[in-house]
Amino acid sequence: MTKPQPSVMIADQELEWREVVRVARFGAQLSLSDAAWARIGDARAAVEAFADSGRPYYGINTGLGALCDVVLERNQLQKLSWHTLMSHSCGIGAPLRSEQVRAIMCCAVINYSHGCSGVSPGVVEGLIRLLNEGIVPLVPAQGSVGYLSHMAHIGLALLGQGEVEFRGRRQPAQQALDAIGMAPVVLGPKDGLCLVNGTPAMTGLACLTLADTAMLAAWADVIGAMSFEALRGQLDALSPAVTRRKRHAGVERSGENLRQLLQDSQILAGCQGEHLQDALSLRSIPQVHGACRDQFEHAAAQVNAELNSATDNPLVIRGEQGYRVMSQANPHGESVAMACDLLAIAVCEWSSISERRSYRLVTPQANRLPPFLTRGSGVKSGMMIAQYSAASLVADNKRLAQPAVTDNFLTSGLQEDHLSLGESSALKLDKALDNAFHVLAIEFLLAGQAFDFIEEKPFGLGTGLAWRLLRERVAFYEEEHSLHLDIRATYGLLREQQSLAPLCQLFPQLDA
Repeated sequence: MTKPQPSVMIADQELEWREVVRVARFGAQLSLSDAAWARIGDARAAVEAFADSGRPYYGINTGLGALCDVVLERNQLQKLSWHTLMSHSCGIGAPLRSEQVRAIMCCAVINYSHGCSGVSPGVVEGLIRLLNEGIVPLVPAQGSVGYLSHMAHIGLALLGQGEVEFRGRRQPAQQALDAIGMAPVVLGPKDGLCLVNGTPAMTGLACLTLADTAMLAAWADVIGAMSFEALRGQLDALSPAVTRRKRHAGVERSGENLRQLLQDSQILAGCQGEHLQDALSLRSIPQVHGACRDQFEHAAAQVNAELNSATDNPLVIRGEQGYRVMSQANPHGESVAMACDLLAIAVCEWSSISERRSYRLVTPQANRLPPFLTRGSGVKSGMMIAQYSAASLVADNKRLAQPAVTDNFLTSGLQEDHLSLGESSALKLDKALDNAFHVLAIEFLLAGQAFDFIEEKPFGLGTGLAWRLLRERVAFYEEEHSLHLDIRATYGLLREQQSLAPLCQLFPQLDA
């Protein structure tokens, strides 16, 4: 958590992914407006009436999935919700990061606020209390084919079951609830199903990846501009006369970023016309980075749409004749899964073209710099092997760019026979982003090392600033310590939330 954030209130306005990130990553307090609470309460009253009606309503007084034809007695419905959480909390592997769990919880509250779930107000109050008090359920990362398991583990904490992270340590959920004076939530009809249903898990995970992608896009333009300068790029490739004739918004934006970052570069002023054409990894930076930016905008639109959707099943919808219970497939996460898969391709491309520029920075045949960016090549290998590491990570990203959404399995008898794999899409995107930040960190190190060998000064207005920011953290490399320490430090710089602030003050449009 960083400095305190203004609270986020869910009312009647359209929400966007940045507000989820404020709650999940930066600790903003979450609340609901009176109108949102009224929507939740009205739908809950309808569910209670359906549960008492004696007629079967799916998920309210029947079994779930393939057991939808089993009608239950009123006194069995609390047990149904309890057993739903116990049986669905079967996640596998290491736990999600705290911010990921918080993002899922925030998206669940937003989903319930639409007033179409029929969940008990106490469940919503409990989730908000956990968020605002900093209690984070331990949620295994793997084991979901679309939804269910992540939210089930979160639901356990509301019951005082399972484990949580609280005040810096792992502890039983009941112990954390006792510490804040919160009684376990008592579940009623449909509550268990409401907790495990819908797309909050994949949507919450996707919101965080959007925040990371926005930072990656900005740093890619900054670091790409440094490499362009160090490799004596020909500015015609970045000219507005060129980029404005490529009718994609992202291309023009990245082109303008590079032009501003390179403004006043003495080295570029002196090298124009010394060769006819640069390699594609240099002259296509606006086209490649810009295409990736466009996919980011598309993914953000898809995630925002999902965030403002009611994704429970069944939905409890008010019509002219009162509420109806409507079975449908809004929990299917196809839109979010596709968006994450497509964005993973863009992240792969950001990392791929970065690695190609790194290769040119350390290859004597491709530049006018000292071989492998060292003063003593031969006895020293310089930065050569760092490019190998970047190549390995890009190879990993190529595998992670394979879509998850096109996979499919048959689950829940014959009921759930088409799956989105949305959580898998979001989690592999998260891994691809981590790889990409490491790849960019390596290019940043190499470009910074190249700048140290260049006599022509000043550098570009933005590239020079980026070089100085790097040198405040990481010194010129003399091979007196393990190079991975510098890679780690540079990666940490790129990941810091405020690291871009000095650059964004000069170039506001860098910030997505």
